[in-house]
Amino acid sequence: MTAPAHTLDCRGKACPLPVIELGRHIGDVEVGQLIAVAATDPAARVDVPAWARMRGQGYVGEETADDGVPLYVVRRLS
Repeated sequence: MTAPAHTLDCRGKACPLPVIELGRHIGDVEVGQLIAVAATDPAARVDVPAWARMRGQGYVGEETADDGVPLYVVRRLS
């Protein structure tokens, strides 16, 4: 997978803050680029893909950060 252009550090932030941060920062990357959300909140595993689907963006999948925290990767489509 291509490295994300931007990674949001949402470690320790509870639902719905990771997706709120994603919504605020999706415009920080160009169309076609990836943005990742590093989140410790288990709800992010469901929330990030759902947010991407509802907003017409592409959910790419889940990776793991160097510290073991899940990274949820989204491709900006519009």
